Amino acid sequence: MTDTLDPRLGWSRWRRSWWYHAATYAHTWRGSVASTIFFPIFYLAALGVGVGHLVTQHTGLVQGQTYLHFIAPSLLATTAMQLGEGESLWPVLAAIKWIRNYHAAAATPLEPEDIYLGKLTWVATRSLGTGVVYTIVIACFGALQSWWSLTLPLIAVLITLAFSAPLIAYAATVQSDGSFMTIYRFAFVPMFLFSATFYPLTAYPGYLRPVVQLVPLYHGVALARAAAFGRGAWGAVLCHLAFLIAMAVVGVIVGRRTLRRRLVD
Repeated sequence: MTDTLDPRLGWSRWRRSWWYHAATYAHTWRGSVASTIFFPIFYLAALGVGVGHLVTQHTGLVQGQTYLHFIAPSLLATTAMQLGEGESLWPVLAAIKWIRNYHAAAATPLEPEDIYLGKLTWVATRSLGTGVVYTIVIACFGALQSWWSLTLPLIAVLITLAFSAPLIAYAATVQSDGSFMTIYRFAFVPMFLFSATFYPLTAYPGYLRPVVQLVPLYHGVALARAAAFGRGAWGAVLCHLAFLIAMAVVGVIVGRRTLRRRLVD
């Protein structure tokens, strides 16, 4: 117990918060098997093979790729975004207001920052595992063409953190979940559909392309495709990385403050 009180061992405190989430997941993991393993297969089979057959018949290749290969990396990116959203809105509000286990944790030597970082690290851990499974699945479909594709699980982690960090920060400020469905309907669903996920950026009218390039998920999709195919200008890749890293960093800075304000101040 003494080590948790020692400020020099702060890493140990947030690791205990991470362990709480891991231990909880050990009892509930069966419910996520479908979304982690079967959904990528179903999506790729339905869209990549089914729709892809129609696309190939009428337009041929998409940016030099079959339609299945074209959408496979983008589905990894959208899944990473959805994981960040799903782990960071209702679960966080529940832990603060309904179940109140964050209040219980804050009554121990854990600081709100430890609770926040432990949660964020756990979300990243889940994203890494999901990214590995997705990468294996899309490799089985022949959609990986470069050794850079080995970085896809890490890209999935970055995408998840870019969404999860600010969403946890936001969830710590609200009193009800009324706004969550609004965010889902008017932010996440449009992002899923209109981030060059299912068709290239060039398919958009010229005046809409700059708008699409400001959408956070677009940067994750573009980064995943660049890694899967081993193509893309380094300047563009660095821009995508910087955008997602900036989202995650800002989210962490704000989230540590909002959670402390909610639990302690």
